[in-house]
Amino acid sequence: MAKHHQNDANSIASDLISFLNASPTAFHAVDESKRRLKEAGFEQLSERNDWNLEAGNKYFFTRNYSTIVAFAIGKKYIAGNGFHIVGAHTDSPCLKLKPTSKVTKGGYLEVGVQTYGGGLWHTWFDRDLAVAGRLVVKQMQNGSPLYSHRLVRIQDPIMRIPTLAIHLDRGVNDGFKPNTQSHIAPILATSIKEELNKVANENDSIKNGAQTEANESTDDLKMKNQKHHSLLLKLLADEVGCDPDDICDFELQACDTQPSLIAGALKEFVFSGRLDNLCMSFCSLKALIDATSSEGSLDDEVGVRMVALFDHEEIGSNSAQGAGSPVMLDAISRVNHAFCSNIKMLERVVQKSFLVSADMAHALHPNYMDKHEENHQPKMHGGLVIKHNANQRYATNAITSFIFKEIGHKHHLPIQDFVVRNDMPCGSTIGPILASGVGIRTVDVGTPQLSMHSIREMCAVDDVMHSYMHFKVFFMEFSELDSKIKVDDAED
Repeated sequence: MAKHHQNDANSIASDLISFLNASPTAFHAVDESKRRLKEAGFEQLSERNDWNLEAGNKYFFTRNYSTIVAFAIGKKYIAGNGFHIVGAHTDSPCLKLKPTSKVTKGGYLEVGVQTYGGGLWHTWFDRDLAVAGRLVVKQMQNGSPLYSHRLVRIQDPIMRIPTLAIHLDRGVNDGFKPNTQSHIAPILATSIKEELNKVANENDSIKNGAQTEANESTDDLKMKNQKHHSLLLKLLADEVGCDPDDICDFELQACDTQPSLIAGALKEFVFSGRLDNLCMSFCSLKALIDATSSEGSLDDEVGVRMVALFDHEEIGSNSAQGAGSPVMLDAISRVNHAFCSNIKMLERVVQKSFLVSADMAHALHPNYMDKHEENHQPKMHGGLVIKHNANQRYATNAITSFIFKEIGHKHHLPIQDFVVRNDMPCGSTIGPILASGVGIRTVDVGTPQLSMHSIREMCAVDDVMHSYMHFKVFFMEFSELDSKIKVDDAED
């Protein structure tokens, strides 16, 4: 790779590192995306209000604080024209705290967690873990309670899931298969240390003149703390600057505290958690921002450039904010309706539109080469992977594959093909869900990576740049290319 290209790749990968380190959860990923979009001049909309949209302007909205849709309307857009979209997802396999997380066993304070998605759970053992997510916090305003969503992130490692010593499990190297109910409970503290700490805090309170209110009995306090350890609630409250009793509810998950970074002997890799699928989220978001940032970048655009980042892909997308919901079709419909009230025009819009379903792909593993079909072995540095499956686990077809490849070839961007072995099951993406639910032409693609669904994954620095550039030129040139492709059966 030429030196200036390598510098570009390093710069883009460094920006990805910043995005990853700011995004321990889907909520934080959406918050970081909002920050970047606002900085780039995108206006935030509310789904609860009417939309007053103008050609040439840029907008975004969120749903549940964990899904975000951003779009830029071409200056030559008219109702009925198509949308060119890159879709990805904000969630990753993780351990989520249970509604009642308080567990006390053998003199330890543990935190009860649920497994979310299909994670490689053995990789979560012996890692330094923190907690992040969102809180519902009560605030008093003019004597009345007001409830707000607050992001929280404890940076310090406060939990750990220790493995059992080999002396107590001699067969562990023959197959480590932890029971997800019994064995995956992070240790927060020891009971003895917590009691000593509690006594010390009570003594400090007495010295400072702080007393429990007379009408708040010991039993009341026990009831408040019976679902979660008071120690955990205090850490969360201290982080957001509220009283533990003001935390009404939360959605939290365990997070690895090791930061994302550029690594490898030649600094050619990204080592990080959540590459699946925050890498694709970042590349698509940055591509949209950069493809619409320069003066006149939307002057000749006849369509709408859109990025849709969904929650809950790892568990099937069936939620109010997942790809199985109407969120993307709602966005397309509302944009079109802002320019024309004819609702029947929506079908035309969908047929003129195109979706790139972007989800990380499986790179060839040098120690398990038999796991890949011989003629389809995506490699690091080889560019985006187009995913094919005859049984429609991926939504790619000959037309959609050609369109995406043609854009890449024009700009000398490498691209690869992948099909899973016939004797192995095939994963899936948001692609078939949106293709079947919306009726939109779709191609499934992804950056090749190793260690997918591990707490710590890896991909190539070069491929981050390849992905970003491919998405960027897709946004900039799809309308022109699509006008040259005969795809309507009626034209035969």
